[in-house]
Amino acid sequence: MTTGTTPLEYLIQWRMSLARDALAISELAAATGYRSESAFSTAFRRVVGSSPRTFRDGARAEHAER
Repeated sequence: MTTGTTPLEYLIQWRMSLARDALAISELAAATGYRSESAFSTAFRRVVGSSPRTFRDGARAEHAER
């Protein structure tokens, strides 16, 4: 599979994607009253049945199929 970018550019884009995800989860944890991303993630998993990342990835895949 070809991405149309250099390996270094691909790596940079992938790292920035991970950084955006981490920021989003941290911001969501703070906005919902959790003191840490870990506490939020644990509560989310207990209620929803999957980690925030797994849930998000499933939602993205479902959206891409439409």
